[in-house]
Amino acid sequence: MNSGATVLAVTLQRLGPDATADDLSGSLDEHGYALVDGVLSLDDVEARRAVLADLFAATPMGRNFFEGFHTQRVYAVFAKTRAFDDLALHPLLGAALDHALGEHYQLSAPVALQIGPGEKAQVLHRDEDIYPLPRPHAPVVVNSMWALCDFTEANGATRLIPGSHRWDPDRRPDEREVVQATMPAGSMLVYLGGLVHGGGANTTDSPRPGLLLEYVVSWLRPQETQLVAVPPEIVRTLPERLQELLGYNVYPPFLGYVDGRHPRRILDGDAEPTVDPLRQIAPN
Repeated sequence: MNSGATVLAVTLQRLGPDATADDLSGSLDEHGYALVDGVLSLDDVEARRAVLADLFAATPMGRNFFEGFHTQRVYAVFAKTRAFDDLALHPLLGAALDHALGEHYQLSAPVALQIGPGEKAQVLHRDEDIYPLPRPHAPVVVNSMWALCDFTEANGATRLIPGSHRWDPDRRPDEREVVQATMPAGSMLVYLGGLVHGGGANTTDSPRPGLLLEYVVSWLRPQETQLVAVPPEIVRTLPERLQELLGYNVYPPFLGYVDGRHPRRILDGDAEPTVDPLRQIAPN
């Protein structure tokens, strides 16, 4: 008997390990996300997961429904391990960021997280909704999830609604439109901050570890203040591009200067004061 309800057919789109920057850009524009299987080898994934073991052992469960009462989140991750520096700089991810956010962006909320057994599904949300910007607007946030185990429907694979980044502001999510981003270990899911999504429920007996690297345009305040979260003595040891992504950058013409100079001068020990903040603030 026909109840009159409309059944929505939604499928998950995937890209292979040979995906190009254009492939990612096209998927982001059309679907609001790009899922690339097999970016990292299984041995690579195992080594990175092993680094997290001690960090997770010292990390409490979440404090509210959004964090998840059975989910652990390692904040300030770049202050605590060097295991993910290269992922923050991964060229395929960088190409997607360049396409969506333009030339000037930085890390906003890098978090290693582990959805534990018994966790409930996270509320559906948009990452960019923390910013009071009227919709529609150009993308200001891009997130990436790196699978450090097989993500399945049972252990909490990310739930998302394809195409929801293009919705009218007053449209509400419908659970029938949700698909789960199941993916093998070593895969990367990149999605726009305007995409409706949320963590999945874990009904298994094992945790689901992953790495979440969120980026924001440099003219907006990041969720986590990396300039405080990662001590300068650590930042000095990092590649220049990662320093920029941690906040040691200037959004043209001069947003983000320190005492009239480029903030990386602080790291270089060259921070003598200048009178005019509009003077040249290039780092070199």
